[in-house]
Amino acid sequence: MIVLSVTKIQALLVVLFALISCVFVLSYPALSNDGYYRTYDSKKSSDEIKKDNWQSSVSGNTTSGNTAIDQAIHGEKLRDLKTPQTVYESHTSDHGKTSHQGPASTHADHSPHQNHVSEHSSEHGTHGARAPIGVMGDHLLHKKGQWMLSYRHMYMNMEGNRIGDDDISPERIVTTVPNRFSGQPMQPPTLRVVPTEMDMHMNMFGGMYAAADNVTLMAMVNYHSKEMDHITFAGGMGTTQLGRFTTQTEGFGDVKLSALVALYEDDIHKVHLNLGLSIPTGSITEKDKILTPMGMTPEVRLPYAMQLGTGTFDALPGITYTGQKGDFSWGAQYKGSIPLEDENDEGYRYSDKHEGTAWVAYQWAPWISTSLRVAGSTQDSIDGIDSEIVAPVQTADPDNYGGERIDLLFGVSMAGQQGALSGHRFAFEIGTPIYQDLNGPQMETDLILTVGWQKAF
Repeated sequence: MIVLSVTKIQALLVVLFALISCVFVLSYPALSNDGYYRTYDSKKSSDEIKKDNWQSSVSGNTTSGNTAIDQAIHGEKLRDLKTPQTVYESHTSDHGKTSHQGPASTHADHSPHQNHVSEHSSEHGTHGARAPIGVMGDHLLHKKGQWMLSYRHMYMNMEGNRIGDDDISPERIVTTVPNRFSGQPMQPPTLRVVPTEMDMHMNMFGGMYAAADNVTLMAMVNYHSKEMDHITFAGGMGTTQLGRFTTQTEGFGDVKLSALVALYEDDIHKVHLNLGLSIPTGSITEKDKILTPMGMTPEVRLPYAMQLGTGTFDALPGITYTGQKGDFSWGAQYKGSIPLEDENDEGYRYSDKHEGTAWVAYQWAPWISTSLRVAGSTQDSIDGIDSEIVAPVQTADPDNYGGERIDLLFGVSMAGQQGALSGHRFAFEIGTPIYQDLNGPQMETDLILTVGWQKAF
């Protein structure tokens, strides 16, 4: 029997997303030479379709001489194009001149088709106005009673260490950085275990419900998988490596409940509040085996970074602004995480965290848009200490958490327009920090990747 680990399942999900992306690319036609996006009738040749389209849009004539029959024939030609998205006129001056050369009756024939496109866009939302998939709570649902389901997979890779904005090697850490627990039994004067790399996977399952036209409720359940690689140096001093080991944790994290409340909206701009609460459902007592400087392998409570939750109820305030004009869209968001308790059951709490982000996006076609985003965060070190987390490693010291970071991210978003993919959104965003000033020594972030799916109904 084949047993799939969570890490393998996550890899399969990424591959599945890549395959779906290929289906999108192959399912939608490129821009033709005459400035139209089309889905062609497989029974007609390219030359026959071009001829039909030219006759319909320019002359509007048929051989019957009967207006009703002409309109019926013209309607059949429109139906050959299959969907409202299959005719997308270019706005260049040459095409503008061509489209106005036909008689008035031609424009009248197209008006029902144009209305249908407008209704379809209103029902499913304007794809270009969506924020990058890495932004949570970016929009309200359109109508009272509407639902949306979503899934996001976020991967973060950290490798190497910093103190402030300077890199520091493992050898320097174990010979110069004091051990907070020095003086306790079996604790050396300096750090002797150094983390070298960490992979974090977060699976986020979300649901949204429009309680009113101006209020959307949101819930998110997280499932974490974490791995951290370490080097253990032998004895109480020196740079001789004793060995390497990896710790792992896996399980559900904290549940987040939110309400999005509209404040302002016009034809271009929208503003809403993000009001949320984080419920401490994730474990903060995870254990695993480690390799000590004396060569022992006890099972101990893992440091704070490897736990699955915060252990406290946290307020999640925020405000979001979005705008759109033509094919361009943009936005900005502030979100905070503020503990509502002095400490959790183990004697500590995370400090207030503040995050800000801003983005711009361009919609290249009704089904695809790209985005560029800048995100920043700041957080102080952990307040308090868990008396069960004691080890000569930097991650066991609450002072070695928090700092400031600025990320630059690029995203692609694809929206299904027809058939089984209609109404589905698939997107990804990838980025890397461009600035890090960490309370350290602390591992630095190298890569952030988010892939996701959304469906409103």
